[in-house]
Amino acid sequence: MTRTGRQRWKPVVIALLAAAAASGFGALATDLSAWYYALQKPSWQPPDWLFGPVWTTIFALAALSGLLAWRRAPDATSRRRMLIVFAANVVLNVVWSVLFFRMHRPDFALYEVSLLWSSIVTLMVLMWNYSRTSSLLLTPYLVWVSFASILNLAIIRLNGPFTGG
Repeated sequence: MTRTGRQRWKPVVIALLAAAAASGFGALATDLSAWYYALQKPSWQPPDWLFGPVWTTIFALAALSGLLAWRRAPDATSRRRMLIVFAANVVLNVVWSVLFFRMHRPDFALYEVSLLWSSIVTLMVLMWNYSRTSSLLLTPYLVWVSFASILNLAIIRLNGPFTGG
């Protein structure tokens, strides 16, 4: 493969690996233990089996979004800024799962999800300047995290107060 060919595929491979890593870390942080199954949940909560396909789709769209924005970003500084915000987003996504599923603190997770939500909006605003398509590809992620926030609140109301694991 020529140098130009490698340069062209490198961002694709990195985006796919980043999406897979984010998905993997999130899955490792999600422990559907007896504690989780004992929680009262609202009648409108989607079935547990739906969460995996939804997150897989969201991470695939985020990878595509990042790839398109990367290719349209005007310079290395813009790409670096985008990578930092994406990395922060992944960390915040995993931290939510740790707080909710591992530490058994949906109350802390509800506070943290505002940071996760803000990181998605930040990505959307940042990428809007380079690629509106990239920004719009993150809309399902924002909608899902908004829905998850409401679900998180409902679980707190049905089960709180929480004192830890």
